[in-house]
Amino acid sequence: MNNKLLRVILPLALFVLVTGCQKNSVEEEGDNKEIKGLVKDFDYTTVWEWNELFTRIDKDAMGYRPCPGPRALAYMGLSAYETAVAGMPEYNSLKNQWGSELKIPDFVEGQKIHWPSAINASYTYLMKKFFFKTNFVPGFGHLTNADTQKLIETLGAALDAKYKTVVNDLVVFNDSKAWGEKVAAAVWSWAVTDPYGNDADLNPLNNDPAKGENFYYNWRTKSMSNGAVIPGKWYPTNDNPDGGMFPYGGRMRTFVTTDAQKLCPPPLAYSESKTSPYYAQALEVYALSNPNMRYEDRWVSEFWSDDIFGQTFGPPTRLLAIMDQVLVAEKSNLQTAIEGAAKLGMANNDFGVAAWHSKYVYNVERPENYIKRLIDPNWEPILVNTVSGVKGITPPFPAYPSGHSTFGGGGGAILANVFGQNYEFTDLCHKDRTEFLGIPRTFNSFEDAGLENALSRVTLGVHFRMDCTTGYAFGQQIARRVINLPWKK
Repeated sequence: MNNKLLRVILPLALFVLVTGCQKNSVEEEGDNKEIKGLVKDFDYTTVWEWNELFTRIDKDAMGYRPCPGPRALAYMGLSAYETAVAGMPEYNSLKNQWGSELKIPDFVEGQKIHWPSAINASYTYLMKKFFFKTNFVPGFGHLTNADTQKLIETLGAALDAKYKTVVNDLVVFNDSKAWGEKVAAAVWSWAVTDPYGNDADLNPLNNDPAKGENFYYNWRTKSMSNGAVIPGKWYPTNDNPDGGMFPYGGRMRTFVTTDAQKLCPPPLAYSESKTSPYYAQALEVYALSNPNMRYEDRWVSEFWSDDIFGQTFGPPTRLLAIMDQVLVAEKSNLQTAIEGAAKLGMANNDFGVAAWHSKYVYNVERPENYIKRLIDPNWEPILVNTVSGVKGITPPFPAYPSGHSTFGGGGGAILANVFGQNYEFTDLCHKDRTEFLGIPRTFNSFEDAGLENALSRVTLGVHFRMDCTTGYAFGQQIARRVINLPWKK
């Protein structure tokens, strides 16, 4: 055979060989791309749908704010991640990070899974569990317990019907659902072994029925004794006369935070001297937060508040709502959505636990009581509860560190890790609100948004600056530990 003919035949033979191999490979995999793709081959919508439902329920779920809500997001995010990680070849399972009590089942290598169906099953199972006994107060919020369970069942069934049609393989569809539920059941079995987290939403004040009084006053902080105020220590404000919410919140299980790491640096030394740094911080709140405050300050304060039960979701869930907006804007894939849900959920849990641990160790009073006692007895914070009509709202728990600031500082770091540093975005969470200034605001980065969130608590009149700067840094420290988990291979 001459060289010219050889140069023609060899490339042709190679082409036939390669294309033949490719064809056989495709035929062996089957024709339904829905059951052989990796997690990143699907879009974000399964996680997004469940996030959006959570933001709706969180608005009305009594006792879920601010500690049990983040806890639920952590376990649901972990379950979604462990359900999907076998289809995320660049990622590691984290099931051995928390000891032998967490018994995530082993994935059967080679099993065909439709990942959206499996993720839907995981969320359906766990969200029903977390909201099964939650208190919903009639006439205050807008959902009842029955409403909530119905919403969960309806979303799960709607996504099931959608995925069952596109999969078009009943065995694979059922196996996918079974896998998601199996992982979720293992995660739930671990969740209920947390004695301080499980059912915490049912008794956020930790009342002691045997004593007929709030257990918190007489055991935890002793900040009130026979009606006498201990200067500098937290006691209820006039708009929130009950005991502090979640005095045991700092004892709930954490994911990346040790007991020692749950305590932030101490606050400024208490002082009533007009030349002291402490007094200066109170004077700043008094000067900034008043009926004549700058429009921009009021806008920022109300935009980030999310304090009013029955009106908006809470501060931790605000981060979830922001993430959902980015998922849509970026047309993200399912893998990114799952990574975000897992990281943000675990971080949110630890933000809440660590902040509440520190709050009840330091037990710092709110600016409202300090200002009324030492500067102006007629001063009130600017926040109005537009649901109940009560004016001058201050959250019912100690001030230091600020929970908003811990969530905002750490949440910004997590979102930056998932979606990138210097990501410019516009927060549309409250764009249609008329009860308060919810006009969208644009930020150059997630961390810029987190810092504005933190400092908004000073102009709102509910925190000293030290509460916010410490909380912001505290949250970032926690976020770094979440980010440093061995997510990638």
